[in-house]
Order: sequence, then structure tokens, then C-alpha cells
Amino acid sequence: MASYDKTIATAASLAASLMLVRSLANELLPSEAREALSTALNNLRSRLTWQHTIVIEENEGWSYNHVYGAVKAYLAAHIDNAPANIGMQRLRVSSAESEAERMVVSMEAGEEMADMYGGTEFRWCLVTREVKGDPNGGGGAREVRSYEVSFHKRHKEKALKEYLPFIVATAKAIKDGERSLSIYMNEYSDEWAPMELQHPSTFDTLAMDQEQKQSIVDDLDRFIKRKDYYRRIGKAWKRGYLLYGPPGTGKSSLIAAIANHLRFDIYDLELTGVDSNSDLRRLLVGMTNRSILVVEDIDCTIELKQREEHEEDEEHAKSNSTEKKKVEDKVTLSGLLNFVDGLWSTTGEERIIIFTTNYKERIDPALLRPGRMDMHINMGYCTPEAFRILANNYHAIDSHATYPEIEELIKEVTVTPAEVAEVLMRNDDTDVALDDLVELLNSKKKDTKSMQVEENRTETVQDEKKDDKEIVVRKDTTEEGSG
Repeated sequence: MASYDKTIATAASLAASLMLVRSLANELLPSEAREALSTALNNLRSRLTWQHTIVIEENEGWSYNHVYGAVKAYLAAHIDNAPANIGMQRLRVSSAESEAERMVVSMEAGEEMADMYGGTEFRWCLVTREVKGDPNGGGGAREVRSYEVSFHKRHKEKALKEYLPFIVATAKAIKDGERSLSIYMNEYSDEWAPMELQHPSTFDTLAMDQEQKQSIVDDLDRFIKRKDYYRRIGKAWKRGYLLYGPPGTGKSSLIAAIANHLRFDIYDLELTGVDSNSDLRRLLVGMTNRSILVVEDIDCTIELKQREEHEEDEEHAKSNSTEKKKVEDKVTLSGLLNFVDGLWSTTGEERIIIFTTNYKERIDPALLRPGRMDMHINMGYCTPEAFRILANNYHAIDSHATYPEIEELIKEVTVTPAEVAEVLMRNDDTDVALDDLVELLNSKKKDTKSMQVEENRTETVQDEKKDDKEIVVRKDTTEEGSG
């Protein structure tokens, strides 16, 4: 131990001597000699010390240093996980005004924190210093903060190429998980207006068969991991989904579940509020990356003119300035297609595009081909598996005496998840709620039988009329033959 202390003291004394030599050289030697001596001294000092330090200041000039913010978020998340940090005597606790119950614990200036990465120890310290303002500019003194991380010099490359990028990526994941989501609506034709998205839907609570649900989750997870793949094949990093099915089958809930799963904001595009293709392009440019564009009821939201019809209108309007202005102000199918997968679709990346419709057959086929709508998701009527999810959501039960009867009835009738959910929400008493559901399903079964009887009766009447008509025709033909 004495030998180690002696070695450290000797190194420190030598380093101080080197600093003195540099100071004298700055005063006595010409610039060329000073540069050569400075280089030699730096090389000698680097050989004498084992520790290297990286300084990450809060601001670079007038711009905020985002690496500083990433380090702050990363250390705050790990400050109570490292046993080596038990000795920290001073901690900083803060919270946002809107979320006072969620406290953030971080380092106080002057404290040290150890972090292990890949078997290497990195020691962090928060440093603050006061910088005097410019007396001529009228600015006062300000505090400059920076994080310093120290490590053995043989790990310099690891620190720069692995550890710091790992911190930035981890901090991004933390931020994405904590930030509140927003839903944007278009207003004034070409502007987005945001509001907080608080929809609680998740894939766990979504009333959908597990196999179909898992296929959607797998597709989403594969999409967000394929940035390099999309770049390599020369395609925009986006994915299109068509949700189709009767009203009340959970299309909006699925959209919210996708947003919560990916932590993407939603841009709800109302096409009837867009005046022209140019406004549509401006809306696209105004979207952020990592977002979901939603166009609901695409088949009836707006009458999209076919390309040929639009060209005919343009020819007709050439001689009339008023007519020309009307044509230019219309959102066309061609404009929407360019919005979905044309050149303008490449203005952002990591985007999801979702169209919804109650009637898939009414949509122009040009909108549905792969590359525009990559995955078509049929949102069907309630199934036994979906019913069990709803029952667990609303009454926290996995089984009940009425389950066999309910599941058999669901197989026989068409009932939407929304109808089932509405009945289950009526009463907090599980027995009463499930009995009410049995009553609803039996009523639907009775109505279905009545409709079938009526259809059979109508078919019988039509067949009888057809037979009577054939008899009359045959009779007339016979009379003509005998005449």
C-alpha cells in the first residue's frame, strides 16, 4: 500500500513539474518550439495517467446539448440501482408541475456515481461552475453545468463508440415510455391542432382473437426494427393498415392500442376539411416522425375523383378561370395516392398509415394495393374468445356458470363487441350483467329466426308467382299451337 501511495505521489509531482515547464516555455520559447514541446508533454502526461475523462456540457454555444439531456435521464433511471452509489450523500429531487406525484431523483453537483457497462466501470460526476457575464453586454454571471465521466484509458474507444451511444438510445426509450401521447386534428385546411391522447386501450384489453392480435403486434414490432432494411431497399419507412368491418367492432380501439404500443402520436385527418392537394401536402410535411396517420371512413369521407375524371375537368376548365380554380381546390385520388406512397410520403419516416371503412368493397382498388395498405385487418363480430376478454375487462372474471350458454349463442348470432361491452357495463353485479347479456343474445337469436322465416316466406311467394307465370306462358303457347 505504501509503495502504491509513493508511486501516486511521484506521478503527481512529475505532472506538476511538467505543468511548470510548460508555463516557463510559453514565456521564453518561440511559437514553433512551444508547439513541439506541448505535444511532447501531452504525450508524456497521457502515459503517466491511467484515467481519461469525457466532458458533456449542458449547452454548446446557444444550443442545448441533447447528449447532456440523455445522460441526465439515464443516470436518473439508474441512480438507485447501483450498489456502489449507496454512499451518495446529496441527491436532487424534482417533478413537473402537472405530475407532482411522479418524482425524479438525480445527482447533486459534486457527487459521484458509478455505472457498470460491459464489465467496465464508468464514474460520473456533475460539475457546476460560474461564468462571469460580459460587463459591456449587460449580462450577469451564469451557472454552467456539465457531466464528466472518467474511465481507464484503455476503454476510451468503448466509451465513445459503445457506452455513450447506448446511453442515448436508452434515454430515448425512457423518454418515449414516459411522455404523454397527443392526437392531432386538422383545422384551417392545412394546420394541425394537438390535444392530449388519454385512450386506455391496449392489446391486452382489446376484444380480438389472440391469433389475429398477435399477428398485428408481430407486424408492428418487425416494422419499427427495420430502419436499415427500408433504407437498403430504397423504400420510405412506413406501413399501411386497412381496418374494415361493421360499426362497433373495435376499429378505433385498435388504433389507440397501436398508438399506446408504439408510443406514437396520432394525426386524425378529416379529408372534408382539406381544400386542395397542396393543403394535403402541407399537412403531411407538418407531421412528426414516429406517428400514425388515420383517415376514418375513407369510403364516405370524401368523393375522390378518379385521375381520368380529373384530367377531363382540367381540360373543361382551361377556358374558364372560375372553373379552373374549383378544380385546383379539390382533393383528388391522385393527390391522396401521392400523399400515401408518392414522393411526398418520403418527407418523414417511421410512420403508420391507417384507413378505416365499414365497406371495403366501396374503396377504390388503387388505394388498397400492397405498398399502400400492406395489411388488411378484418374487424369482425364478437367471438367467444373476444367475449371472455370483455368479461375480464369489465368484471375481472375468467369463468362463470353462464359462459357455455353465452358462447354458444355468440356462435349463432351476430353481435358486435361494442354491444356486448355496453351490456356488461350496465351493472356492477356480475351475475346480473351476464344474465342481461344472455337475454340480449336470445333476443337476437329470436329476431334472426323471424328474419329467416320471413325470408323463406318471401322466397316461397316469389317461387309461386314464378310458377304461375310459367303456367300462364305454357297455356298461351298451347292455345296458339292448337289454333
